[in-house]
Amino acid sequence: MEEKQQPTGGPHFVGKKEELIEAKRSFRTLEGRDILIIHHQGVFYAVDSYCYHAGGELQNGDIEEIDGKLCIICPKHKYKISLAKGEGIYKGTNPREKPPVPRWYSKGVKQRTHTVTETNGDVYVKLSTETCWIDSDFYQGEKGKVERAKAEANHGSKELHDDCMERMSDMQ
Repeated sequence: MEEKQQPTGGPHFVGKKEELIEAKRSFRTLEGRDILIIHHQGVFYAVDSYCYHAGGELQNGDIEEIDGKLCIICPKHKYKISLAKGEGIYKGTNPREKPPVPRWYSKGVKQRTHTVTETNGDVYVKLSTETCWIDSDFYQGEKGKVERAKAEANHGSKELHDDCMERMSDMQ
């Protein structure tokens, strides 16, 4: 008897609308990819579950509006990621401006996002078909498990340096 393969390409059924709304955040593995499904302010979003920066779990991240974009904040290092497009968002200043004024900037797409649809109370996720490398890809699959464990073990000088640099830029 042949084992039935999970269909690739999706869309994949991820749950009933009411259950996902009540849960607010749901974790699913689709085609070997760990996905976080978020329901916030009447909209569903699906993103890779681990932060692009150091593999932190986004499941418990706060959601805030930053510069008109709804963002999830990684609880590990406070990286800000737009839910709609997966952009890394940061606050910085242009030293050429006199006086320099802090503004929000995009680092570009860093977190892979996926398409969510709803039909008759059933919610589906279609995985991103973007073929270029997106930073959050690094922490996916079997290799990703190894890399997340390394990142957790190496929470040392580089991580502390990054934390300090971000705190300093937030103070300016």
